[in-house]
Amino acid sequence: MQNYADDIKDFVEQHTTALTVVFAAGVGVLALRRWMAGGVCRSKARLDGKTVLITGANTGIGKETALDMAQRGARVILACRDMTRARIAADEIRQRSGNGNVVVKKLDLASLQSVRDLVKDVQENEARLDILINNAGIMMCPKWETEDGFEMQFGVNHLGHFLLTNCLLDMLKKSAPSRIVVVASRAHQRGRIHFDDINLDKSYSPGKSYSQSKLANILFCRELATRLQGTGVTVYSLHPGVIHTELGRHFLSTLAMWKKMIVMPFSLLVKRPWEGAQTTIYCAVDESQANVSGLYYSDCAPKEPAPQALDDAAAKKLWDLSASMVGLA
Repeated sequence: MQNYADDIKDFVEQHTTALTVVFAAGVGVLALRRWMAGGVCRSKARLDGKTVLITGANTGIGKETALDMAQRGARVILACRDMTRARIAADEIRQRSGNGNVVVKKLDLASLQSVRDLVKDVQENEARLDILINNAGIMMCPKWETEDGFEMQFGVNHLGHFLLTNCLLDMLKKSAPSRIVVVASRAHQRGRIHFDDINLDKSYSPGKSYSQSKLANILFCRELATRLQGTGVTVYSLHPGVIHTELGRHFLSTLAMWKKMIVMPFSLLVKRPWEGAQTTIYCAVDESQANVSGLYYSDCAPKEPAPQALDDAAAKKLWDLSASMVGLA
């Protein structure tokens, strides 16, 4: 036993520097992981008697958001494209929350007709709508088109939600105070709205398209908040963080193997879906934000977006263009 203790002592003395580096690195990784996790919504607000509609709620942060809303007592509508996966998610949410008032409705944001069909369903079968969370999205896909001929990322991430929100405004106003939450991204910082080539037919790249669509989300929120002043409906846009979800499947599939090997360790540090949902939840329920509208959030706190996201003229121009594209003009 003494020899064993002496061996350990000798090892430590001979490798003090290396062990110190390993310990420091471990502490650093843990600190970085904690920092990456971001803020947490501390609100205990109940949503009994209220109705929440969440797009893309069958997976990722949308599913975690739906679970939280159900745990607060809300009637939760999962508006999803894949009905099979949505029903499985709804069953899990009912079981975990103890709230049986979780329903599934069909929504394909790549089809304006599907959006209108959902709106009709909600208007005919729901008594109220207190919170609308525009969560669904597509990221870094190839040059695809929606059913209506729009570039896919702009069509799904912005136009589909633009039409959905506008068509549900009357219900939201009748249910006021109510909230609209738009899940955007920090990627808006690299974006600009290509008014002369909105579908990027002349020059397409997945990143360029995604950044444009996320900038559109924030400009939409800004203009919508202006138009809803005095109605009791407040609007919020947000960056959920870098999250390990299915959203990045198109992006990862295009990477060379050596790049994937670099990215994979980083994936251990990024947010889990529960962590990524916290800012969405904060914007949807936190009492301190009840009388605030049109701001951009990150890690459960207001944050200044990029300068191009504060351009009111661009926001108004984008609104007019979007309304024309989806047939609201």
